[in-house]
Amino acid sequence: GEDGHVCGLIALADQLRPDAPAVVQDLRAAGIEHVIMLTGDNQPTARAIAHASGIDEFRAELRPEDKVTAIEELVQRYGAVGMIGDGVNDAPALARATVGIAMGAIGTDAAIETADIALMSDDLSRLPWLIRHSKRTLRILKQNAFLALGIKAVFLILAFSGMATLWMAIAADMGASLLVIFNALRLLDAKA
Repeated sequence: GEDGHVCGLIALADQLRPDAPAVVQDLRAAGIEHVIMLTGDNQPTARAIAHASGIDEFRAELRPEDKVTAIEELVQRYGAVGMIGDGVNDAPALARATVGIAMGAIGTDAAIETADIALMSDDLSRLPWLIRHSKRTLRILKQNAFLALGIKAVFLILAFSGMATLWMAIAADMGASLLVIFNALRLLDAKA
């Protein structure tokens, strides 16, 4: 009315995903040191979501260019920064992050194409698995490189000392290739 009386109020806010607190805890267990939320939402909504989910820090009311600036600051502070996003507004920041992860099922084409990784579901609980699987992949790559180069070095020494034949070196090379393949196949065990 004319006297300044409020007749009604409508408030809208994003709902916190029920699994968000558990996912944040699992991310910490997977080795993520600091979890930060960058959002276009207003301060009170962002504060409530950050508090309820256990997020360390939040920055609210950000435009796409503000998110890029925030990612650049975080890269300078932490060295390596992973960002998870799903919208057009996230695409520039996903590109600037060390590793950009798009939520594939709900993500826009811009976010998916810009990101380094696209999860094919919007299930946040897959993020800790992704981190653990990535670390396991890197560990197996290092094992494979050491194994293959080690076998080649042994046969190089044996060849120069006259103790290995060409056929032995070829067999060792094929054996090393098979060992590397079988070692890499361990990555198919998604539960580990």
